[in-house]
Amino acid sequence: MSKRSSEVLPGNKPANKGAGAALMGSLLVHGLLTLGGGAFIVAKYIQPPAPKFVAPPAPKIKIPPQTRQHRMNLAAHAGLASKPVFKQRLVSLRPTAFALPEAPRINLDANLVPDPSSLVSSMVSGLTGSGGTGSGGGFGLGGAGGLGQGLSSFTFMGLKAQGQKIVLCFDVSGSVVNKADASGVPLAKIKEETIKLIAGLPSGAEFGIIQFVRNYKPFKPGLTQMTPANRDLATQWIEEKWSESGQMPKGGEGVISPPVNGLPRVLEAAFAMKPDVIFVISDGQFEQTTPEEPNRRIPTEEIDDKVKELQKSGPKIAIHFLGFQMRQEDKDGWESITRRTGGRLREIR
Repeated sequence: MSKRSSEVLPGNKPANKGAGAALMGSLLVHGLLTLGGGAFIVAKYIQPPAPKFVAPPAPKIKIPPQTRQHRMNLAAHAGLASKPVFKQRLVSLRPTAFALPEAPRINLDANLVPDPSSLVSSMVSGLTGSGGTGSGGGFGLGGAGGLGQGLSSFTFMGLKAQGQKIVLCFDVSGSVVNKADASGVPLAKIKEETIKLIAGLPSGAEFGIIQFVRNYKPFKPGLTQMTPANRDLATQWIEEKWSESGQMPKGGEGVISPPVNGLPRVLEAAFAMKPDVIFVISDGQFEQTTPEEPNRRIPTEEIDDKVKELQKSGPKIAIHFLGFQMRQEDKDGWESITRRTGGRLREIR
């Protein structure tokens, strides 16, 4: 081997070193990129996803359409419904610790269909005459009023009432007669006003009269139809058969004497006539004879219970009370009775 061929060329060793460094740098960069990508992928799977807020869809409400036939059925049902009933007032069937104010009266005559028969009756009564005028004291008969209602309204001794059938209950005891005289309304005046009331009743009306102390004496057992003949008979009975002694002994003409007498028996007789209106003229103090007590005073509470019993077993009847010089406790009791039945109380002093 020659000496020239065994010598190393001076430029070969540096070239090999540069190529190796470039290769190592490339491998290092690729390794770092690979590690970074792998770390990113691993972190993406390990880290939980971010929460997302999604609104639910709005609910859909469907209302079924109403058919025309359904509306027609509703209209037919409304047409078959009963008409409302107008009552005069609301009452309580139990006593309370307080008193409610009296409800206002509403005139419904203009809203009611007139009855042809009552209309003819009212026209006939208008041709035959009307009630008398009031006296100077203001007690006169107000006369019949209201179209198609017959005797729809009238006034007796200052008390206004409505009805077609009326019963007058007069307490003719000595105390009432004396108090009436002291009040300026003597017995003669009461008889005069009663005759005026009966004379002014229209054709078709009915009336009844009862005098009482403890026993009682009716004009007739039941109501009397208003005719000229009956009007004359009632006038004659008032003028001739009126008790003026302050007593009504058992066995007298036309006197009814039950074993237990007093106002409760009188009210039973009046309610049995089935009137629309009852007038009670008295001073508010009542006594009765019983087998145990010959002179028993009747408490107002007992009379109130009797009225409730009678109203419960039959139609509601308005009770009006005309009192002479009443005691306050009697007045309070009768105001409660009249208010509950739809009547009024008037005291004369």
